[in-house]
Amino acid sequence: MTTAELTNSVIVTDYKAKTEGSAKLFERATKVLPSGITHDARYLDPYSIHVGRAMGPLKWDVDGNEYVDYFCGHGAMLLGHSHPAVVEAVKRQMDLGTHYGASHELEVRWAELVCELIPCAEKVRFTASGTEASHMAIRLARAYTGKEKIVRFKGHFHGWHDHVAPGAISHYDGTTTPGVPQSVTDLTILTPTDDVSNIVQLIERHDDIAAVMFEPSGASWGQVPLPPGFVQAVRDVTTKKGVVMLMDEVITGFRWSVGGAQKALGVTPDLCILGKIVAGGLPGGAVAGSAAIINRIDHAASAAKNHERIAHPGTYNANPLSAAAAVTALSLVRDEKLAEKANRTAAELRSALRQVLIEESVPWGVYGESSVFLIYPNPWNDPIDPATFDPLKIPFEKLKGASNVNPLRGKIRMSLMSHGVDFFTPGGFVSAAHGAPEIERTVYAFRRTLRKLKAEGEVKSA
Repeated sequence: MTTAELTNSVIVTDYKAKTEGSAKLFERATKVLPSGITHDARYLDPYSIHVGRAMGPLKWDVDGNEYVDYFCGHGAMLLGHSHPAVVEAVKRQMDLGTHYGASHELEVRWAELVCELIPCAEKVRFTASGTEASHMAIRLARAYTGKEKIVRFKGHFHGWHDHVAPGAISHYDGTTTPGVPQSVTDLTILTPTDDVSNIVQLIERHDDIAAVMFEPSGASWGQVPLPPGFVQAVRDVTTKKGVVMLMDEVITGFRWSVGGAQKALGVTPDLCILGKIVAGGLPGGAVAGSAAIINRIDHAASAAKNHERIAHPGTYNANPLSAAAAVTALSLVRDEKLAEKANRTAAELRSALRQVLIEESVPWGVYGESSVFLIYPNPWNDPIDPATFDPLKIPFEKLKGASNVNPLRGKIRMSLMSHGVDFFTPGGFVSAAHGAPEIERTVYAFRRTLRKLKAEGEVKSA
């Protein structure tokens, strides 16, 4: 967005008028933080909001503005913000200690819950984040198979470590990103997901593949959906070839269903990685799966098989505060069917947003699965009927690139925020705390945003 567009836009002017406190904090932040932020997804030009508190489906910024929140802690807050039972569990643990440097009962119960709920989980190893889980899972797969190559798919995000950075949000041609040696990138076989038969043939003709790694939602929590039959085809060919099937359930775990996408799809991987919801919204991640693979970390099992054991330290592995939140949250997800509730609300929201596009004659698309929704803003102005929009008919380059090349991205979010709604562009996550009042507010904000964009000449009716 150019300086002139920022200056002349009523949308931007309204946003800035309502967020003066955030502007002041941003000015301070730029002096000590790159771009004034601590996560790339929080970047917004001219500046992002600074939040002071959150509860249920809502959050409030430092200026006192209230928002229906669809960031949901980057997908971690399936229960909504500050769930009373989770808050009480963490407060109770604070009085008992925040870091023992020793094993504790909560980590055992946490592991038992993961193994109870996740179909592939015979054993589990906790980490401090989803990225760490991703790194460990790849190491386990390589040690177990004795192979080096990892098959990954364009646009699928598995954290920010060296082995998965290229091809996730850029460099889809297989070249490497700054700071990552090309020799590391070359250990990945990067391929699109659109032709399942080609993927099967690729895996069949290679004998150096340790694992096939993917998001079961499709790239970036479903921004680029997988074609029908993809997951089962990968399961079949990896079983045939003795390749580890590694399912990234950092977002889908406990959200697609109580047992994650693998339970919802009825396809069990060899390994999965978990994050976000697995730690009850606090920092934490996990690798879960086949005991034969995860036991490469086990002292006795490695000695018995005369394997060199994979070392795995980690100061904050199974931290007591995260464990307290996790045990409470996962028990609630299981007992109160919270994934199902969020899924129903998200389906209602997608339908309502789609109806707004139809009524406003805006050629965009609304789609998504489970408890997520995605907006395709059609920056290329292709002829699209929102009533029949099918993301599988849109090329990868357009689906994945829509939110990046679209100059309206910032304006859309700022206008929505001016009307009390915050999307995680290009869509968002729905929690079990969202309901009819939040849908009503969101529909109003979305309609007002489209009309403002029309008034500024940014969007034209179909």
